[in-house]
Amino acid sequence: MSNFSTYFVHPTAVIDKGCTIGNGSKIWHFSHLMEKAEIGENCNIGQNVFIANNVVLGKNVKVQNNVSLYSGVICEDDVFLGPSMVFTNVKNPRSAVIRKDKFQKTLVRKGATIGANATIVCGVTIGSFAFIGAGAVITKGVPNYALMIGVSAKQDGWISEFGEKLEFENGISLCRSSGEKYKLENGKVQKI
Repeated sequence: MSNFSTYFVHPTAVIDKGCTIGNGSKIWHFSHLMEKAEIGENCNIGQNVFIANNVVLGKNVKVQNNVSLYSGVICEDDVFLGPSMVFTNVKNPRSAVIRKDKFQKTLVRKGATIGANATIVCGVTIGSFAFIGAGAVITKGVPNYALMIGVSAKQDGWISEFGEKLEFENGISLCRSSGEKYKLENGKVQKI
C-alpha cells in the first residue's frame, strides 16, 4: 500500500501525473485517475473506478465500485455515486464517428445520491439532495430534493436531506428522522 502524507492510494491504482487529489481522500484497487481529474478532500474512490480528464469531484464524494466518470462530469460536495452506476458523455455515440468535441457537461449538485446501476444521460443537472433510485434512467434535469425511479425515470415525490421521503400537508413536511421542515411551493421544495 502506498501511503502519501495527505491521501491514500492503493498500489494497484493508477494516478496520472497532474491529477489533483484532496487531503484525506482514498483511492482503492484497480482505479485509474487521469492527469486533469480533480478530486476534493475526503473523497472515497472505490475499486475499479475510472475518472477521466476534466472531471471534478467536490469534498466528501463517495464513488462506489465499477463507476466511470467521463469528461464533463462535475459532482459537488457530498455526492454519492452507487455501485456500477453509469454516466454517458455523448447522446448519439457511434464507433466510426469521432465526437470528442461533443462531450456534454453533467452536473450533480450538492448532496445528491445516484443509486446502483442507474444511468445518467449526459447534458443534465441533478438537483441538490435529489435521490435517483437504483436502476433508474435519467434523460432530463432533476429538481432539488426530487425522488426519481424507473426507466425512463419519473418523479415519485420528494426526499429530505436526510434521505427520508417527504409527505406534504398544506405545503409543509417534516423529515421523520431529522425533524427538519420543508416547504413545497410552485413545484419546488426548499428547507425552511
